[in-house]
Amino acid sequence: MIGMPGFVGGVVRSVGLSTAMKAAGVVTGMLPIPTPVLLVGPKSSLRLGQALAGFGHRRILIVTDAQVVKLGLLKGFTAALTRAGAEYVVFDAVTADAPIPVVEKGIAFCQRRGCDAVVAFGGGSPMDAAKVIAYAAANRKAPRKLVGYFKGLRAPLPLYAIPTTAGTGSEVTVAAVISDPDAGQKLVIADTRLVPAMAALDPTLMTGLPPAVTAATGMDALTHAVEAFIGQWATDHTDRMALAAVGLVCENLRVACRDGRNLEARERMSLAAAYAGFAFTRANVGYVHAIAHQLGGRYHVPHGLANAILLPHVLRFLAPAVTKRLARLAVAAGVGTSVERPSVLAKRFIESIEKLSRDVKIPRTLDALQEADIPALARAACWEADTNYPVPKYMSPEDCEGVIRHVLEKGSRKPKPGARRRAT
Repeated sequence: MIGMPGFVGGVVRSVGLSTAMKAAGVVTGMLPIPTPVLLVGPKSSLRLGQALAGFGHRRILIVTDAQVVKLGLLKGFTAALTRAGAEYVVFDAVTADAPIPVVEKGIAFCQRRGCDAVVAFGGGSPMDAAKVIAYAAANRKAPRKLVGYFKGLRAPLPLYAIPTTAGTGSEVTVAAVISDPDAGQKLVIADTRLVPAMAALDPTLMTGLPPAVTAATGMDALTHAVEAFIGQWATDHTDRMALAAVGLVCENLRVACRDGRNLEARERMSLAAAYAGFAFTRANVGYVHAIAHQLGGRYHVPHGLANAILLPHVLRFLAPAVTKRLARLAVAAGVGTSVERPSVLAKRFIESIEKLSRDVKIPRTLDALQEADIPALARAACWEADTNYPVPKYMSPEDCEGVIRHVLEKGSRKPKPGARRRAT
């Protein structure tokens, strides 16, 4: 029968990968992943500064970006360090996507200044860069040599975190994502020892975030929670964290976008990001992230924005395999009750995500995306998901192409005249 070999091959592939992922999930569940000490609330970053001064570090490296410095967000923390007698230096050259050349400069700066501890201060890129700097400096290895899982013999330098956005959850996770600008790729470095020892969730550092950044990072946290909840590695603990995160995002993201100075909403969003981080550290993510990584590597689309745009489309593909799980998410999101039919609740949850995205002004399409790039993007996304993530249902590259086309900007189906595309 025409097409039967491909169908059989797809079944064998799905069954084989599913079995392997379940086995990997058992191993992951046994890993001793540390839980950081969390300081939560207004001015908690100052309390972290006071605590660090008592830990006996010779010199602390603060990894951040120029915008954080320009906005004066560092001043309270560094003043707290100074008052307590701690010595520090600042590396503020981190740029979007934490490019390898920038990370390498940070490693050299860390070693040259004799730093023995690292504080990540900022959004996702400074967080990721700080983790890799601490890991690479301790192991005397280049970032590319650390890509993958547990590639460092030694633990990173003592690592602490102060997020200035509520999205990535990197302050509680085992991974760092950096980018290779030459190859147009994002690379993951993972080790349980990359979890910061302490983190401060200080809403006062987030009050000046523009609504667009608040929206994208908040939807990033939502994506982490949802993908952790529907994947094969979910546990009772990760379910609790994911459901709590979904409820907090759905209740507070609109408020945080509308009134950026609302400290209660900001604090709850920072907790949502951390809870989602706890969930996906154990349960992992899925196709939304796999596709978003390709879009970020090729077009430099902000990760949270890519996740936000893709989430409902991926969920519609997966819905038949996770209807009951989506129904539970609907209840957590406050858009239904447990007495309603799961199929109705699942549909309503996906629709509620789309409404939330509209309300916080997330675009529906990506104007950078080009039709000619989609097959290569889909192949790369499927490879990433197949080899890394415990997805509940497998996509073929053709399925993935269909999902990606949902976010294609009208008029972008052909490469723009004179446009140069990045190599896959």
